[in-house]
Amino acid sequence: MNILTVFLQAPAGGSSPMMLVMMGVMFVGFYFLMIRPQQAKQKKEKLFQENLKVGTRVVLTSGLHGRIAQVQDDGFVIETLSGKLKFEKAAVSREFTETRFGEKAVKATDKPVEKKEIETTENK
Repeated sequence: MNILTVFLQAPAGGSSPMMLVMMGVMFVGFYFLMIRPQQAKQKKEKLFQENLKVGTRVVLTSGLHGRIAQVQDDGFVIETLSGKLKFEKAAVSREFTETRFGEKAVKATDKPVEKKEIETTENK
C-alpha cells in the first residue's frame, strides 16, 4: 500500500483530526531531524570563518591547502606553493581544515606569527 492510496481513501468530508495530528508530528520531526542540525552546522562554519587569523593553515572546499596571508573584508589572500590567491571567506572549509590540520591550525594563530606577517606586508 503506498501513500497515495492512503490519501485517496481519506474521508471526502474534509480532514480528520487524526490526519492533522500526524501532519503536525511529521513537521516537528522533520524540523528536529533535518532543519535544526543544518542551521547549527552553518552557524559553526560562519563563526569559524570569521575567527580565522593571519598565519592559519586552512583547506578550502576545493581541496586547496594554504596559509592565510591577509584577512580582508570580503575574503582571504591564501598563500600556497604556487603563490598568493584571493578567495571568498565561504571557500574555507571548517570540516576539511580540522580533519587535515587539527590542533596545528589553531597553534598557527599565535601573536608572533601574526606580527611577522603584518611586518612583511607593511614593508612591501
